Amino acid sequence: MSLSEALKQKDTLLLDGAMGTQLDKRGLMSRGRNNLDAAEAVLEIHREYVESGSRALTTNTLTMNRIFIETHDVGVSVREVNKAGAELAREAAGTERFVLGDVSSTGQLLEPYGTYKESQFHDAFKEQAEVLAEYGVDGFLIETVFDLREAACAVRACKESCSLPVIVSMSFTTEENGGRTMMGDSAEQCARSLTDAGADAVGANCGDLDPSQMAVVVSHLSAATELAILAQPNAGKPKLIGDKTLFDMAPAEFASGIAECMRAGATLVGGCCGTSPSHIRALAEMLGKG
Repeated sequence: MSLSEALKQKDTLLLDGAMGTQLDKRGLMSRGRNNLDAAEAVLEIHREYVESGSRALTTNTLTMNRIFIETHDVGVSVREVNKAGAELAREAAGTERFVLGDVSSTGQLLEPYGTYKESQFHDAFKEQAEVLAEYGVDGFLIETVFDLREAACAVRACKESCSLPVIVSMSFTTEENGGRTMMGDSAEQCARSLTDAGADAVGANCGDLDPSQMAVVVSHLSAATELAILAQPNAGKPKLIGDKTLFDMAPAEFASGIAECMRAGATLVGGCCGTSPSHIRALAEMLGKG
Protein backbone atom coordinates (compact mmCIF):
# COMPACT_ATOMS: atom_id res chain seq x y z
CA MET A 1 0.00 0.00 0.00
CA SER A 2 1.28 3.46 -0.88
CA LEU A 3 1.38 6.36 1.58
CA SER A 4 -1.34 8.12 -0.43
CA GLU A 5 -3.62 5.11 -0.05
CA ALA A 6 -2.90 4.83 3.67
CA LEU A 7 -3.78 8.50 4.17
CA LYS A 8 -6.99 8.24 2.18
CA GLN A 9 -8.08 5.18 4.13
CA LYS A 10 -7.07 6.88 7.40
CA ASP A 11 -5.10 3.84 8.49
CA THR A 12 -3.41 4.12 11.87
CA LEU A 13 0.26 4.88 11.22
CA LEU A 14 2.96 5.02 13.89
CA LEU A 15 5.64 7.56 13.05
CA ASP A 16 8.92 8.06 14.90
CA GLY A 17 9.95 10.38 17.71
CA ALA A 18 12.41 13.22 18.08
CA MET A 19 15.65 13.37 16.15
CA GLY A 20 17.05 16.67 17.42
CA THR A 21 16.91 15.92 21.14
CA GLN A 22 18.29 12.43 20.51
CA LEU A 23 21.25 13.96 18.68
CA ASP A 24 21.66 16.46 21.53
CA LYS A 25 22.04 13.57 23.98
CA ARG A 26 24.97 12.36 21.90
CA GLY A 27 26.57 15.81 22.02
CA LEU A 28 25.69 16.49 18.36
CA MET A 29 24.03 19.90 18.32
CA SER A 30 24.28 20.74 14.62
CA ARG A 31 21.07 18.94 13.60
CA GLY A 32 20.87 18.66 9.80
CA ARG A 33 24.63 18.96 9.38
CA ASN A 34 24.93 15.63 11.15
CA ASN A 35 23.70 13.92 7.98
CA LEU A 36 27.13 14.76 6.61
CA ASP A 37 29.30 15.06 9.72
CA ALA A 38 27.89 12.26 11.90
CA ALA A 39 25.93 10.03 9.53
CA GLU A 40 26.34 6.90 11.65
CA ALA A 41 24.69 8.58 14.64
CA VAL A 42 21.71 9.68 12.53
CA LEU A 43 21.41 6.18 11.07
CA GLU A 44 21.60 4.64 14.55
CA ILE A 45 18.70 6.81 15.78
CA HIS A 46 16.60 5.91 12.75
CA ARG A 47 17.28 2.22 13.39
CA GLU A 48 16.33 2.53 17.06
CA TYR A 49 12.95 3.90 16.01
CA VAL A 50 12.48 1.04 13.57
CA GLU A 51 13.23 -1.42 16.36
CA SER A 52 10.71 0.39 18.58
CA GLY A 53 7.90 -0.10 16.07
CA SER A 54 7.88 2.97 13.82
CA ARG A 55 6.19 2.40 10.48
CA ALA A 56 7.37 5.71 9.05
CA LEU A 57 10.70 7.48 9.51
CA THR A 58 11.23 11.21 9.13
CA THR A 59 14.37 12.49 7.44
CA ASN A 60 16.78 14.58 9.50
CA THR A 61 16.21 17.61 7.28
CA LEU A 62 14.17 19.94 9.49
CA THR A 63 14.74 23.54 8.26
CA MET A 64 17.28 22.41 5.68
CA ASN A 65 15.96 24.86 3.09
CA ARG A 66 18.10 27.51 1.42
CA ILE A 67 16.73 30.46 3.40
CA PHE A 68 17.34 28.87 6.79
CA ILE A 69 20.75 27.50 5.79
CA GLU A 70 21.98 30.85 4.50
CA THR A 71 20.51 33.08 7.24
CA HIS A 72 21.78 30.78 10.02
CA ASP A 73 25.22 30.13 8.49
CA VAL A 74 24.73 26.37 8.56
CA GLY A 75 27.42 25.99 5.90
CA VAL A 76 26.01 23.06 3.94
CA SER A 77 24.73 22.49 0.42
CA VAL A 78 20.94 22.25 0.19
CA ARG A 79 21.31 19.36 -2.18
CA GLU A 80 23.91 17.40 -0.26
CA VAL A 81 22.32 17.68 3.19
CA ASN A 82 18.87 16.70 1.93
CA LYS A 83 20.25 13.91 -0.26
CA ALA A 84 22.10 12.46 2.72
CA GLY A 85 19.06 12.83 4.97
CA ALA A 86 16.82 10.94 2.55
CA GLU A 87 19.38 8.20 1.97
CA LEU A 88 19.99 7.61 5.68
CA ALA A 89 16.29 7.34 6.48
CA ARG A 90 15.73 5.01 3.53
CA GLU A 91 18.63 2.79 4.58
CA ALA A 92 17.05 2.33 8.00
CA ALA A 93 13.47 2.04 6.72
CA GLY A 94 14.14 -0.47 3.97
CA THR A 95 11.20 -1.18 1.69
CA GLU A 96 8.71 -2.10 4.42
CA ARG A 97 8.36 1.36 5.95
CA PHE A 98 7.57 4.83 4.68
CA VAL A 99 10.08 7.67 4.61
CA LEU A 100 8.77 11.20 5.11
CA GLY A 101 10.84 14.09 3.81
CA ASP A 102 10.98 16.63 6.63
CA VAL A 103 10.31 20.22 5.56
CA SER A 104 9.97 23.02 8.08
CA SER A 105 10.19 26.73 8.70
CA THR A 106 12.59 29.11 7.04
CA GLY A 107 13.16 30.80 10.39
CA GLN A 108 12.08 34.09 8.82
CA LEU A 109 8.84 36.06 8.57
CA LEU A 110 6.78 36.98 5.56
CA GLU A 111 5.86 40.56 4.73
CA PRO A 112 4.61 42.72 6.40
CA TYR A 113 6.05 41.23 9.61
CA GLY A 114 9.35 40.37 7.93
CA THR A 115 11.17 41.09 4.70
CA TYR A 116 10.46 37.93 2.70
CA LYS A 117 7.94 37.48 -0.09
CA GLU A 118 5.89 34.32 -0.51
CA SER A 119 7.65 33.65 -3.82
CA GLN A 120 10.99 33.42 -1.98
CA PHE A 121 9.59 30.94 0.54
CA HIS A 122 7.99 28.96 -2.28
CA ASP A 123 11.25 28.67 -4.21
CA ALA A 124 13.17 27.54 -1.11
CA PHE A 125 10.61 24.88 -0.21
CA LYS A 126 10.33 23.62 -3.79
CA GLU A 127 14.10 23.28 -4.11
CA GLN A 128 14.28 21.19 -0.93
CA ALA A 129 11.27 19.06 -1.87
CA GLU A 130 12.69 18.26 -5.29
CA VAL A 131 15.90 16.89 -3.77
CA LEU A 132 14.05 14.82 -1.17
CA ALA A 133 11.77 13.38 -3.86
CA GLU A 134 14.72 12.59 -6.12
CA TYR A 135 16.32 10.51 -3.37
CA GLY A 136 13.35 8.36 -2.57
CA VAL A 137 11.03 9.76 0.08
CA ASP A 138 7.44 8.48 0.01
CA GLY A 139 5.91 11.81 0.93
CA PHE A 140 6.55 15.04 2.81
CA LEU A 141 6.01 16.06 6.42
CA ILE A 142 5.84 19.84 6.74
CA GLU A 143 6.07 20.36 10.48
CA THR A 144 6.72 22.78 13.33
CA VAL A 145 5.30 25.75 11.44
CA PHE A 146 3.75 28.66 13.37
CA ASP A 147 2.48 30.76 10.45
CA LEU A 148 -0.42 29.44 8.37
CA ARG A 149 0.70 31.47 5.35
CA GLU A 150 4.15 29.85 5.44
CA ALA A 151 2.63 26.38 5.84
CA ALA A 152 0.27 26.88 2.87
CA CYS A 153 3.20 28.14 0.80
CA ALA A 154 5.17 24.99 1.67
CA VAL A 155 2.25 22.73 0.73
CA ARG A 156 1.89 24.34 -2.68
CA ALA A 157 5.64 24.15 -3.29
CA CYS A 158 5.78 20.45 -2.40
CA LYS A 159 2.78 19.73 -4.59
CA GLU A 160 4.41 21.51 -7.51
CA SER A 161 7.67 19.61 -7.04
CA CYS A 162 6.16 16.13 -7.59
CA SER A 163 3.05 14.01 -7.06
CA LEU A 164 3.93 12.70 -3.58
CA PRO A 165 1.48 13.18 -0.68
CA VAL A 166 1.96 16.03 1.77
CA ILE A 167 1.26 15.94 5.51
CA VAL A 168 1.37 19.37 7.15
CA SER A 169 1.54 19.95 10.89
CA MET A 170 1.21 23.24 12.75
CA SER A 171 2.58 24.14 16.17
CA PHE A 172 0.09 25.55 18.65
CA THR A 173 0.74 27.70 21.70
CA THR A 174 -2.65 27.12 23.33
CA GLU A 175 -5.58 24.76 23.04
CA GLU A 176 -7.94 27.55 24.17
CA ASN A 177 -10.02 29.77 21.86
CA GLY A 178 -10.21 27.03 19.26
CA GLY A 179 -6.48 26.29 19.43
CA ARG A 180 -4.09 29.05 18.36
CA THR A 181 -0.64 29.21 16.80
CA MET A 182 1.88 31.86 17.82
CA MET A 183 0.63 33.94 14.87
CA GLY A 184 -2.97 33.66 16.05
CA ASP A 185 -4.19 31.13 13.48
CA SER A 186 -6.97 28.89 14.84
CA ALA A 187 -7.02 25.13 14.40
CA GLU A 188 -10.14 25.42 12.25
CA GLN A 189 -8.50 28.05 10.01
CA CYS A 190 -5.42 25.86 9.65
CA ALA A 191 -7.41 22.75 8.78
CA ARG A 192 -9.57 24.49 6.19
CA SER A 193 -6.80 26.54 4.57
CA LEU A 194 -4.34 23.66 4.37
CA THR A 195 -7.01 21.35 2.94
CA ASP A 196 -7.73 23.99 0.29
CA ALA A 197 -3.98 24.31 -0.40
CA GLY A 198 -3.84 20.62 -1.32
CA ALA A 199 -2.61 18.88 1.84
CA ASP A 200 -3.25 15.13 2.11
CA ALA A 201 -3.28 15.18 5.93
CA VAL A 202 -3.09 17.88 8.57
CA GLY A 203 -2.07 17.90 12.19
CA ALA A 204 -0.26 19.35 15.17
CA ASN A 205 3.22 18.86 16.59
CA CYS A 206 5.65 20.46 19.04
CA GLY A 207 4.46 23.82 20.42
CA ASP A 208 3.61 24.51 24.05
CA LEU A 209 1.03 21.78 24.59
CA ASP A 210 1.20 18.48 26.42
CA PRO A 211 -0.43 15.44 24.76
CA SER A 212 -3.79 15.90 26.51
CA GLN A 213 -3.97 19.54 25.46
CA MET A 214 -3.04 18.55 21.92
CA ALA A 215 -6.03 16.22 21.91
CA VAL A 216 -8.25 19.31 22.20
CA VAL A 217 -6.56 20.83 19.14
CA VAL A 218 -6.94 17.52 17.29
CA SER A 219 -10.67 17.60 17.95
CA HIS A 220 -10.89 21.06 16.33
CA LEU A 221 -8.84 19.95 13.34
CA SER A 222 -10.90 16.80 12.90
CA ALA A 223 -14.16 18.77 12.96
CA ALA A 224 -12.95 21.10 10.19
CA THR A 225 -11.61 18.65 7.57
CA GLU A 226 -12.18 15.18 6.18
CA LEU A 227 -8.42 14.59 5.90
CA ALA A 228 -6.42 12.25 8.12
CA ILE A 229 -5.13 13.95 11.29
CA LEU A 230 -1.60 13.76 12.72
CA ALA A 231 -0.61 14.26 16.38
CA GLN A 232 3.05 14.45 17.43
CA PRO A 233 3.30 16.20 20.79
CA ASN A 234 6.42 16.76 22.83
CA ALA A 235 7.19 14.61 25.85
CA GLY A 236 5.25 17.03 28.01
CA LYS A 237 5.54 20.78 28.40
CA PRO A 238 9.03 22.23 27.97
CA LYS A 239 10.80 23.10 31.23
CA LEU A 240 13.74 25.49 31.40
CA ILE A 241 16.32 24.15 33.87
CA GLY A 242 19.30 26.49 33.93
CA ASP A 243 20.16 27.05 30.28
CA LYS A 244 18.61 23.78 29.07
CA THR A 245 15.10 22.98 27.88
CA LEU A 246 13.96 19.60 29.20
CA PHE A 247 10.98 17.34 28.49
CA ASP A 248 10.36 14.76 31.18
CA MET A 249 7.07 12.97 30.46
CA ALA A 250 7.49 9.22 30.91
CA PRO A 251 6.66 6.88 28.01
CA ALA A 252 3.55 5.38 29.68
CA GLU A 253 2.04 8.80 30.42
CA PHE A 254 2.90 9.94 26.90
CA ALA A 255 1.12 6.92 25.43
CA SER A 256 -1.98 7.72 27.49
CA GLY A 257 -1.97 11.23 26.07
CA ILE A 258 -1.66 9.89 22.53
CA ALA A 259 -4.64 7.62 23.22
CA GLU A 260 -6.62 10.80 23.97
CA CYS A 261 -5.43 12.30 20.67
CA MET A 262 -6.61 9.19 18.85
CA ARG A 263 -10.01 9.32 20.50
CA ALA A 264 -10.20 12.93 19.30
CA GLY A 265 -9.56 11.83 15.72
CA ALA A 266 -5.82 11.37 15.13
CA THR A 267 -4.72 8.37 13.06
CA LEU A 268 -1.11 9.41 12.41
CA VAL A 269 0.78 9.45 15.72
CA GLY A 270 4.32 9.84 16.96
CA GLY A 271 6.43 12.15 19.08
CA CYS A 272 8.29 15.43 18.88
CA CYS A 273 10.83 17.09 21.22
CA GLY A 274 12.00 14.96 24.11
CA THR A 275 10.48 11.74 22.84
CA SER A 276 12.71 8.73 22.41
CA PRO A 277 12.58 5.16 21.09
CA SER A 278 11.13 4.24 24.50
CA HIS A 279 8.19 6.58 23.94
CA ILE A 280 7.57 5.09 20.49
CA ARG A 281 7.79 1.56 21.90
CA ALA A 282 5.12 2.52 24.45
CA LEU A 283 2.90 3.72 21.59
CA ALA A 284 3.51 0.51 19.63
CA GLU A 285 2.51 -1.56 22.64
CA MET A 286 -0.62 0.56 23.15
CA LEU A 287 -1.61 0.18 19.50
CA GLY A 288 -0.96 -3.55 19.64
CA LYS A 289 -3.45 -3.89 22.47
CA GLY A 290 -6.12 -1.85 20.66
